[in-house]
Order: sequence, then C-alpha cells, then structure tokens
Amino acid sequence: MEWPHKDLLDVGQLSREEAEHVFRTGRYFQEINARPVKKVPTLKGRTVVLFFAEPSTRTKTSFDMAAKRLSADTFSLAKSGSSLTKGESLKDTAWTLQAMSLDALVIRHQASGAAQYLAERLECSVINAGDGWHAHPTQALLDAFTLYQEWGSVQGKTILILGDIAHSRVARSNVQLLTMLGAKVRLCGPRTLMPSAVGGWPVEVGYNLDEAVRGVDAVMCLRLQLERQTSCLFPDGREYARSYCLGMRHLERANAGAKILHPGPINRGLEISSDVADCPDSLILDQVASGVAVRMALLFLYVTRKEVE
Repeated sequence: MEWPHKDLLDVGQLSREEAEHVFRTGRYFQEINARPVKKVPTLKGRTVVLFFAEPSTRTKTSFDMAAKRLSADTFSLAKSGSSLTKGESLKDTAWTLQAMSLDALVIRHQASGAAQYLAERLECSVINAGDGWHAHPTQALLDAFTLYQEWGSVQGKTILILGDIAHSRVARSNVQLLTMLGAKVRLCGPRTLMPSAVGGWPVEVGYNLDEAVRGVDAVMCLRLQLERQTSCLFPDGREYARSYCLGMRHLERANAGAKILHPGPINRGLEISSDVADCPDSLILDQVASGVAVRMALLFLYVTRKEVE
C-alpha cells in the first residue's frame, strides 16, 4: 500500500484498510523485536524529534526505542528544556524545528489541536502522541493491535472502556477506532466522569459496573486523570474504587477468558485490582510490547512516504 497521509493527528484520518495495514506492518516489526539483534537500517540517516511538552514514560520511551531500532537519529525536546519556558510561541518553535530539516516530529502537548497546528506549518510528518483531551491515536492503534494479536480481529467483539471517560483522549480514540473495526463498545463510569457529548457516540453507556461488564470480551480500564480535573467530581478515591475498581468478581460476569487492558500508568486498588492486573488474561504488558512495534510501523510508513511520492 502506498501510504497517503503526511501526518497522524487522529485515528479518524484512517480507513479500516489503512489501520489493518498498520497492524500487518506492526507484526513484521514485532518479529524483528523478538530477534537477538533488534536493529534494522530502515530509517538510517533520518531524523526524528520527540517533542513532549507533557510528562510521559511509556509513549516517549517506546517512540524513542522504535526510532532507534529503525536506525533513525532521535532527539528529545521537553517543555522544561525548550524556549517555550522563555515565552517562545508554538509557531516560532515550529519554524525553528522546520529549519532543522526533520523527517518526523512526535509531539505530546497539553493543548488540544497542538499537533494539527504544527502539522499545518511543518513539511515533515507530525505524529500526535496525545494532545489535551482530544486524541491519542497511537495508543488506540496499539490497543487494537494487541487485541488483533489475540483474536485476529475485533469484529463482533464487545469491549468495555471503564473509568474516567470525560478526560481521556485514549477513550475517545479507542471508541473511534474500535467501532470502525467492527467492535461493539460500551462505556462505564461515574456520571460526573462521562462527557456530555457521549449521547452522540456509537456506544452503549452504563453507570453500574456489575451490569456493564456482563458478556464483554475485553475490559479496558482507564487512569483517573486527576491532573485534568478542575473540580471534585467524585467523593474520594475510596468511594470511586468501591464502585469502579475492576475486580475478579466482575470478571465472573464477563465472557470466559475476557481480556484486560490498561494504557498505564496503573493505580492498583483504585482503577484495577492487583489480581486482575496480574491475571493470565491481562494484556497490559502485551500493550507495552505492542507499542514499540506499532510505533516502528508508523514511523516507517510516515517517514518513507516521501520516497514513494
């Protein structure tokens, strides 16, 4: 497939065929990651800048590892170490980066739309690693890829997304991608942590976990986004855990062998119990491994796109 996109800003840009092409490419790189020598010269001489204006461990590390395993030169730029702290605008930062002749820019930013803003001004590919509450397309792709590795497809599967839906860009991107791929998506969480626009989403919405988990094939727990909450939206952590912490008793209501996912970092005992997080059907560490393979696939597709043109 000739890759038609310059940037990855949201999973809504992709067709089902394109998403599945990412998965096929990811499987190839997954095999490379299982070898004793994990490095290939695919992007040798190319430059990838990781611009993370928000804290990140998994996403930043996996992008850095993905680029290095493709033999690209990588440079990290954090807000605290950039001229943004000196008052430089994002526009001037974009022009400065443009002058450095990048091949790809991976950006995480607290402002929704920051990735699109830079994509409109840069000639290089821009990959959104999370912008505000808006989108986290690479997380959604690696989550779906993890399930594809287990099932071969998510077509007809019922997947529950549990927790802080309102503040989660992961939830928004996963709803969009999983429904496009043919899955049935349910949402569950406190009413105060459910977005007002959820009525227009192609999902089932519930507020009782015992009912929402019934008959599902997978549960994706979400992290409580306390840093994004400007008011008290639930009494306290103990009260939240009592109603929405996924435990083994809930899995008895799910389909046999239901898979467990969590984008991390995990707050054990608050969003998910330790026995569930560590159970044989947990795919949480598989998601981490999938993240490197999928991000290798994305860097390959977006950076080498110009060779095809």
